[in-house]
Amino acid sequence: MDHFTKIAIIGGTGTVGRHIATRSIQQGYHVRMLVRNPERVSYKHDKIEIVQGQIQEIENIRELLKDCKVVINAFGQPTKEKPIYSQVTKDILDVMTELNITRYIGVSGGSLTISGDNKSTLNRFGAKLFELLFSEMMEDKKAEWELLSKYKHIQWTMIRLPFVKDSLKTKKVKESLTDMPGTKITNQDIASFIMEQVENSKYIHKAPFISH
Repeated sequence: MDHFTKIAIIGGTGTVGRHIATRSIQQGYHVRMLVRNPERVSYKHDKIEIVQGQIQEIENIRELLKDCKVVINAFGQPTKEKPIYSQVTKDILDVMTELNITRYIGVSGGSLTISGDNKSTLNRFGAKLFELLFSEMMEDKKAEWELLSKYKHIQWTMIRLPFVKDSLKTKKVKESLTDMPGTKITNQDIASFIMEQVENSKYIHKAPFISH
């Protein structure tokens, strides 16, 4: 991809999303972000275009995605609200299909368990605990994962995360397709890893765990 490539970011004002936007600009990409409140955008740059709107409105998604080559979904919602991850992801993938956009990178939690995982006893226990405490959210996250497998024409990657630390420090990122290799990671390193995947086919149609 050339660096006139435009990247659409959902969740660009969040703890991870703002680092993704910053890193995108540093790497020479153009960015378009969908934000509910433009005043929350702390990082201003002439390569950042803001679309004001809500992710629940499919027309806002169309406006966000037009002429973009890559979609990064770092959408987060308050835990007390009814989970809408699977519906948001479906709408994004449907609009990507309409507009012939093929590269999608999303994030999920390390508690998501899928076929092929070989989690440690501790991580299996943690996943079960999440399913008990956040049952509605975990059901929706599983629905989101099952949805992705139906979009084989999209080059998607779903990155599974441990506890996220808000820090500018960086460490070597560990990767695994079968188990979470550590307990935490900084949002700075998540952003770096996500940006590495933009032009990397290693994890297409896969859901890697990453951590420190």
